[in-house]
Formats: sequence, structure tokens, C-alpha cells
Amino acid sequence: MTDTALALADLDFDRYDHVRPIRWTGEALELLDQRLLPFSVVHEVCRSSDEVAEAIAKLVVRGAPAIGIAAAWGVVLAARSIEVTRAQTALHQLEPALQRLNAARPTAVNLMWALARMRRALATADGDWRAALEREAQAIEREDLAANRRMGALGAALLAPASGVLTHCNTGSLATAGFGTALGVIRAGVAAGRVARVFATETRPWNQGARLTVWELMQDGIDATLIADSAAAHLMKTGQVQWVVVGADRICANGDTANKIGTYQLAIAAKHHGVKVMVVAPSSTVDMATAAGDAIEIEERDPAELLSFRGERVVATGVRAWNPVFDVTPHALIDAIVTERGVVEQPDAARMRALFG
Repeated sequence: MTDTALALADLDFDRYDHVRPIRWTGEALELLDQRLLPFSVVHEVCRSSDEVAEAIAKLVVRGAPAIGIAAAWGVVLAARSIEVTRAQTALHQLEPALQRLNAARPTAVNLMWALARMRRALATADGDWRAALEREAQAIEREDLAANRRMGALGAALLAPASGVLTHCNTGSLATAGFGTALGVIRAGVAAGRVARVFATETRPWNQGARLTVWELMQDGIDATLIADSAAAHLMKTGQVQWVVVGADRICANGDTANKIGTYQLAIAAKHHGVKVMVVAPSSTVDMATAAGDAIEIEERDPAELLSFRGERVVATGVRAWNPVFDVTPHALIDAIVTERGVVEQPDAARMRALFG
């Protein structure tokens, strides 16, 4: 950490961290249903791994780190239906549940990463393997919160005092164990007086920015201004923002980044207007086995998400829609990638390799 980041890490972040999307009760997993926010705060109770997988697929829980944490607890729930004493036998019997969890969202590498950690915990367990799985899920959740706060300090240290920032989608407590990734940088920046203005895109078609990000910031007393997705370039032209701060669902070995659809066009507009782009994500999002962004599978969701709003069709019958939910931002358009391990400025394959091996 730089001296500035170390100083920021000592700030009182609890003042800006009130939302928790995942609660483990000891018997079930309670997920804050993000489809119903901001008008209804309801927790969906999952008592089986299949219910967790369905909640991930249906966007009850969303955000790459939160998906990974939920999946880890899904494995704990799956273990309760296995009646064996040997960990190796349990690993074999748990594999179908692991595969179903893995298939729930194909783009978010955190999902695969968390399940790989759970497999390793089970493979190395001696004695009570169920307890070993529960400890590992707790560790994944606890480490994520600590990583987010560290990333917040590292990212905020890159911001000049009184900066304006624009964020896309939701990358806050709702998408993580708490505090957030990109929104964690914004929270730390507000706490340090380095963020004076926050703008959030509505983020169509699920409106994560409109429904979640500005609501979440309100819970922490942080003033934010909502804009239409199509207003971003004009906002940059006015000079009110100096940074675009976003999260990531996968970061490749060369620094190419998959994130919520619309991130790519924000990065293009930012380059034209001299606005910097910061990608904030835990190291679990870094996929050094994928060389570049063109190898990433881009998830496409039901076109009905574009044709309807809150269950009511708003487009004429017969109209077709295309609904990719991620795009890839080339590393050349990114000024800094911030992880809990450190910052990669002007990322490329060599700089990524230097930090992540």
C-alpha cells in the first residue's frame, strides 16, 4: 500500500457500510432479494443447494463476489443431504450439486473460484468434513469483506481530492459480502473527501443502478445523481466526472475485463473525453488462464427482459431482442485495475503477470 492508501485504510468505513445481502443462520441461507428493491426489503430463504442455484440464476443474488459466497453456502447446504463419513466419498456425491451451482451463471469467475475452494477444503478435510466446508464458506465471506475495504483504500488513493465519479451497474454491498468493490472505492473516497460528486447509470435492462446503487448509497447518507445510460457521454463532456469506476466479472491475463453490458461504451467515451477508467475487483476475479477477452463466454439472457418491464410487455408483438448481459473492455481503455493484492496501472499482460504470476 502507498502511504496515502495506508492513511485511508485507517478511516472509519463502518459509517458507510450498512447493507448486507447474505445471511447464514446456521440452518439456511437468507438472500436479500434484489429483484424487489428498492421498495421491498425481502429475504429469500434457501434450504438446499438447488434453491441457491435457482436464486443465483434468477438474480435474487447478483454481483460476482456475492454469487461466489452464495454458492459456497450452497455447498454447505448440499452437504447436509449426504450420509457418508469419508470426505472423498462425499466429494464424489456432492459433484452433481457443485455442477448445478457452477452452471447458474457462466460468466462470473468468482463462482468457479469459490466452488474450487470448497472442493479443496473437502479434499483436504480430516475428521468432520461438514464443519470444514462451513469454515471455508465463512472464510470466503470474511475475506471478501476485508478485501473490499483494502481495495477501497487503494482505489480512493488514486483519486484527486473533490473528484467526480461515474459508476455503472451495482458493485456495492449488495454485490459482495459488504462495502463493495467499485462502490467501496467511492465509499472510501467520500470518507476521505476525495469524492465530491457521484453519478450512477440506470443500467438497463435490470436497472441495477437505478434500483440498487442509488438506494444503497442513500442508506449510507451518500448523495448520488442518477442518469440515463445514454447520458453518460454528455455528462463526461460537461467535465463533472474525472473517473469511471466499475467492477468486473472476469479479468483476463492481459487486463481485458468482462463487466456489465455498457461498460465498454463507457470506456470508449471516457477515452475520448480524457476521463480515467478504474476497474475494481478481488483477485478471485482475475483469470490468468484466459489470455484475452475474446475467449470469454458472454452470457445472453432471455430477450423478454428487454421486451417487458415489471412483467408488462412494452414492445410491439413480433419484435425481436438481443440481450447480452456482459461486454469486454480492452485493457488499452483501462487506466487502473485495483485488487486487494495491489494496483495494476495501464494494465497489459506483463504488468498483470508481475502482480498475479
